[in-house]
Amino acid sequence: MSDYRIGDGMEVTLHFTLELEDGTVVDSTRDKQPATFQVGDGNLPPGFEQPIQGMAAGESGRFTITPEHGFGQHNPQNVQSIPRDSFEDTDELEEGLVMSFADPAGGELPGVIAEIGEKRVEVDFNHPLAGRTLTFAVEVIDVRPATTH
Repeated sequence: MSDYRIGDGMEVTLHFTLELEDGTVVDSTRDKQPATFQVGDGNLPPGFEQPIQGMAAGESGRFTITPEHGFGQHNPQNVQSIPRDSFEDTDELEEGLVMSFADPAGGELPGVIAEIGEKRVEVDFNHPLAGRTLTFAVEVIDVRPATTH
């Protein structure tokens, strides 16, 4: 076991579980390989890195992550109304379906079908966890200085 603690310039290996307010698990590494990341590399939102600062291998904890520190508040402006006839296969449309849309920068943007009307389809481009308070449970397996590969 090392004496390293989680902080800038450290590589961290941990198991985590992410739960909604009602205890529904939305993501977990418990049944697979633990996650390894470098503090500050952007893999974890800052709100998830902040509470685990200072933890060492062998420690675990449960943290409440508010929307401001997680995936942001739900923004009504991120819900777009798109003409129904611009979808290739309208028979397959269903509420709650996640689809990929081209964004103006040429990338891909996931959107959730929020409402299907006769002429228009409401698509929600907010992160699916926007506006949610999450529980972030972690078990730190290893902390070591990050090496540049």
